[in-house]
Amino acid sequence: MTKIDEALTLSRKDPKAQPLFYDLFLNSLFFIPTIEEPDKKDDEDGALPLLVEADGNNYLMLFDTIKRLTDWADEDAKYVALPGHAITEMSLPKLYWALNYGTEFQKQFEPEEIDWLKDVVRQAKEDEQNNPQDDQSQSEQTEEEEK
Repeated sequence: MTKIDEALTLSRKDPKAQPLFYDLFLNSLFFIPTIEEPDKKDDEDGALPLLVEADGNNYLMLFDTIKRLTDWADEDAKYVALPGHAITEMSLPKLYWALNYGTEFQKQFEPEEIDWLKDVVRQAKEDEQNNPQDDQSQSEQTEEEEK
């Protein structure tokens, strides 16, 4: 059981724990299967994520471990690794996410939920820009308090 699994399980039992799950999601690394681009040169950056269509919806597949990704796909699966906040920022409208599909800890994210996460990330960035705290001034303040 991973930390994401634990947070998801807790958030399902207690809705007050959902912020913990979402915070962990946004700050965790995920593995996204990609598709091979036959015309792509080795020196080109970028990768196309594999989207899976089900029930008329397109799903971006997200896994919190490489093992879970390769259990779902296969050992030779290509992938990219991105933090949850970056996935959120880059996600397209009307796209669904499937987290850890095929495990007992799978979760589907709907577009409305993803839009809400986009707002959370946007607000966090705005707060960071409006209240810049550089580490040096914080450590100097801590040293002053210790004296």
